[in-house]
Amino acid sequence: MSGNKLTETLEGVVTEATPSPPKIDLRNARAIRREIAAVYRDMRAGNIEMQDGTKLAYVLDMIRKAYETAVIEERLEAVERTLTHRRK
Repeated sequence: MSGNKLTETLEGVVTEATPSPPKIDLRNARAIRREIAAVYRDMRAGNIEMQDGTKLAYVLDMIRKAYETAVIEERLEAVERTLTHRRK
């Protein structure tokens, strides 16, 4: 598929291609929390099935944990650099 075409050919069959969903902001813990809350609201409103929402929330929680781990690693490295520098 190229450009803005909404059709693609697969074994001679022309079908409608589904456009990619907009990119979701997951750059920090606050943004991840907002997305988890949005999934929760969509489940409560019946906009998405409970089982699908649960899966999305699970993956979002994994992303949150990975983000949290990265932040802790960065802070720990900064503390270690500071301590090493002070010892010299």
